[in-house]
Amino acid sequence: MAGIDLARGLAVLGMYAAHFGPDPEIGGPLGFTMELARGRAATLFALLAGFSLVLITGRPQPRTGRAGRQATGRIVIRSLVLIPLGFALTALDTDIDVILAFYGLLFLAVLPLYRLRARTLAVIAAAGALIMPQVLYVVRESLYDGDWGDTVVAADPMARLSGTDGFIELLFTGEYPVLTWAPLLIAGMAVARLDLTRARVRTRLALTGVALAVLGHGGSWLALSLVPNAYGTVAATTDGDSGATAWWSDTTGYIIDETPATWLLVAVPHSQTTFSVLGSTGIALAVVAACVAAMDRPRLARAAIPVSAIGMIALTAYILHVIAIYLVGTQDGTGSAMLALTCATAAAMLLAVAWTRCFRRGPLEYLLNLATRPARHIK
Repeated sequence: MAGIDLARGLAVLGMYAAHFGPDPEIGGPLGFTMELARGRAATLFALLAGFSLVLITGRPQPRTGRAGRQATGRIVIRSLVLIPLGFALTALDTDIDVILAFYGLLFLAVLPLYRLRARTLAVIAAAGALIMPQVLYVVRESLYDGDWGDTVVAADPMARLSGTDGFIELLFTGEYPVLTWAPLLIAGMAVARLDLTRARVRTRLALTGVALAVLGHGGSWLALSLVPNAYGTVAATTDGDSGATAWWSDTTGYIIDETPATWLLVAVPHSQTTFSVLGSTGIALAVVAACVAAMDRPRLARAAIPVSAIGMIALTAYILHVIAIYLVGTQDGTGSAMLALTCATAAAMLLAVAWTRCFRRGPLEYLLNLATRPARHIK
């Protein structure tokens, strides 16, 4: 579990880098580092959310009977807390695409699968990665060509209360749509069913991750190179960008509506394509394997304590960084942005280390756990 905390801490710090740090377009090693964090930190966080779901519902064996019903109740309550909390943070109107409401609905979407074995979960995750991006593309096109989405939004009380598109946004049009992010959580559930204390299992997990990353990003590069005029079409979609980095880079922005089918060939983080899901899942799996292996080495484990501590209070650290950006904003310029990132990271580490020396859970984690206690009365 220390390795999982380390991976979760890296995911949170990756989000800090994406939201506080310099723009990747500055280039060089710093720009490349910032680029790695964009999109990939969120996918690592999503995969670990699936891992957490299995921890709550029973690992290595799923809980059954009354214990299983109580665990299911805890997940449902957690989801019902995260959805409005995510919308509330979105209402602060920062530049951050807040992920919590999407997570809440994702937990509900994948919860029926919690009793399945690792191999079955892996097959479902793979099938979802192959099929769901195409389904999402068709649904999005129908939304932009028709008016049924407006009808649903008008009837959605969550949309009226939050000033967003409500559940249409969570399912289809947002940055983390359930259709294409559910495979990440399901992959995390499969990982949670493995015995990560065994070096052979960790090695196979890392190799699987590398293979998926190559398949996703390499497959996108090959497809874009082979399909006639694919780069030109992507360039038109990205409002003048060359599209040359569309097989891996988050700096290739895109227009979400009326996107040509050629966009399904890219692997840009958040592009909601099969190549993107495969590549991002592969990187997340490799990071998890590396983090669990690193915590077996005492020196590395000691050095990683500040990051692991952030992973233990990940929800608190995430929400605090959204509030910090709401209060002080983000910084322009490489120097000022790097200073903001350094200060935010140092503050998070100091807070996390100090808090976790005294308490098992973060303050907001404690409140969330308190909210789920009524599930103990389920019979």
